[in-house]
This record gives sequence, structure tokens and C-alpha cells, in this order.
Amino acid sequence: MKEFRRLLGAKISQIGQLEIVSSDEGFLLYHRDDVGRTDLRIYEIDDAFEVAKVDDAGSYRPLKTAPNLRHGWKIFARDLLQIEKVIDAIYPGRIAVLQAFKSGQLSTSSLRETLNRQSGMYRVAAKISDEQIDELVGDFCRSDGGCLRTILWKRDVSEQRASSRLPPEKFDPTVDQYVIAKRPRSATAATDSIPLLCQEACNLLVAACRDAVKLGGAAPSAP
Repeated sequence: MKEFRRLLGAKISQIGQLEIVSSDEGFLLYHRDDVGRTDLRIYEIDDAFEVAKVDDAGSYRPLKTAPNLRHGWKIFARDLLQIEKVIDAIYPGRIAVLQAFKSGQLSTSSLRETLNRQSGMYRVAAKISDEQIDELVGDFCRSDGGCLRTILWKRDVSEQRASSRLPPEKFDPTVDQYVIAKRPRSATAATDSIPLLCQEACNLLVAACRDAVKLGGAAPSAP
């Protein structure tokens, strides 16, 4: 992807919880928290799916952009194509979304639009109130414990922000959401990371909206 390669060429080497470092023979990818560690286990390119599957406690990670990527590993990549393969395994589809965003071709859907097109057991999710959305999204999508994506979608066609409970930085692609996750009260805008963009509500959020309606207002917790 041209935009992704341009960012790497500009020495921007962080995306989500990943760090990309040049080596003599190519590149190394590992958890940002593991910078400087010498006891990292070596994984192959095709192992990236396994790296992203569970957290440090061995629990399954249903949301791949949650800030709970496990530690203790490193993957060697020979070239940019292999880097993209690793990132796409750990953060599925995010490189393609970034390219579409930078080229002006990314379409976003409001949460109401996403909920209104649900069918079957998820149809009831469309009945969620604005107040429930404000509370649910504010908890479910927060960077510190929820999701590291930058939200590009609105609550509805009236251009209401996804949640008043989220800080403005959550909607700014120039902000490093992992910095927000690590230091939610002191984080400032940063331009030295590749953003994980969210163009519409994910299936897990849709399911949480359904649960909120079913529970009569009690908002489900973040994944």
C-alpha cells in the first residue's frame, strides 16, 4: 500500500501496539512495550495470527485492536510486503482502510445506519437510545481498555459525535491512541504513529448495542 510505505519511509515505525525496527537484513516487529528486551521468542511470519489470538493470560482476543496484544515475541520480515502481511494478520484490514482514507475514498457509516441495517437477532439493536449509545460507546470504544482505533463515524446523520464521554483525541487520526491507553490523563497529540482507523461500528459493538437493549439500559462492558 502506497500510503503505508510512505509512512514507513518517513521513519514512522509504530502502529497500534506494534514497533517496526530496521535491521541489517530487513525489519523486526514486536510489541512496543518490549523495546530493549533480549529474551523475546522468535516467531515466523505465518505465526502472526497466533500472536494476535490471545492476550498475556492466554485468553482469546475477540477484538484485535483492543490494547491487550500479548508480549514476549518478535517477528523478522525481509521486506515491506512481509511487514504488511504481519500487520494485516495482527490488525486485519487496517492498512487497506488507511490507504482508502488517505486517498479520499473511504466511506464511513454512522452507528445508526449500521444498526438499522441489522437483521435477525440483531435487529433489536436499532432500538438503543441516544443516551445508551453515549454510555456504551464511551466505555466500549475507549482507548484505555477498549479499542485502539480512531473513530471516524458519527452517532447518526445529524453528525453527532459517537459519544460525549470520549475525549476529542479519540476522533483525531494524528493522535497515538496507545499513548492515550497508557497515559489517559496526560497524553498529547502525536504524529509519529500509523493510525488504526475505524470507519464503522464493528460487529462486537453492534452485539453490545443489542445486549444493552435487552438488558434494559445496562451497558455491557468493553471487550
